[in-house]
Amino acid sequence: MFQGFKKARIEVQKDVFISCRIGGQGPPLLLVHGYPQTHVMWHKVAPALSEKFTVVASDLRGYGDSSTPPSDPEHLTYSKRAMALDQRLLMEHLGFAQFSIAGHDRGGRVAHRLVLDHPGAVQKLAVLDIAPTHNMYSRTDFSFARSYYHWFFLIQPYDLPERLIGADPEFYLTKKFKPWGRSSFDPMAMKEYIRCFDADTIHASCEDYRSSASVDLQHDEEDLRKGSKIKCPVLALWGQKGFVGQAYNLVREWEQWADNVHGYAMSCGHYLPEEAPGDTLKYLMGFFDGETI
Repeated sequence: MFQGFKKARIEVQKDVFISCRIGGQGPPLLLVHGYPQTHVMWHKVAPALSEKFTVVASDLRGYGDSSTPPSDPEHLTYSKRAMALDQRLLMEHLGFAQFSIAGHDRGGRVAHRLVLDHPGAVQKLAVLDIAPTHNMYSRTDFSFARSYYHWFFLIQPYDLPERLIGADPEFYLTKKFKPWGRSSFDPMAMKEYIRCFDADTIHASCEDYRSSASVDLQHDEEDLRKGSKIKCPVLALWGQKGFVGQAYNLVREWEQWADNVHGYAMSCGHYLPEEAPGDTLKYLMGFFDGETI
């Protein structure tokens, strides 16, 4: 996987190191993963993207081989604001003051916050199989709670979810993936997800979700009150077989947050780059390369 890419682990803030793979040449493109994965989830599309872009596939703080800094009672350490700043500083360290970004799942939420907090840094944004966090929480219903039970499980106070998941991390991970596309996962990728899902990551990922249900919502509400909107072009991709694609009109949802949104459904579930790499690559390449999709 990631043939021709080099690995790096860069200190972006004091005692916070972000792990990434870098490959290719051309305009910079940051790829950010979701839960409970790592940058490895991009392995089927990153090599082809690197033919036209300098691709940086990174691990979020708390995931993969990145740092897992100590959490705090307000969950600020794993707020999307803190995680987004990591990614901007990573790109600046690599020499990229401006870049485009594609984020899947949690990575899409980090990318959403990055564009709002650092609008001049991002040229184009692609969000994969997510509706905006505030939209989803503010309209929670039985269907959402049943399909996305982990949103409400992982936010329970420390250390209930940590202990339950930690009793058998591989079992939890396998059960979590199975209904959402595990059959599409390369065995080497799955091995990496399991390797990285240790006690520190389990806690950090719970904090990621606790932040989304608290301080992240406060940040979103501040932007809504101010009328802040994403100015760069936005591409929304989703799987027709997944909950998000069936439950939301995703172009309309993202138009509440952005001025210029296009979206496309794909014949797959939640894990677009692994379940449908060909279509994912087609849409990402067309969007980021400036061609008509």
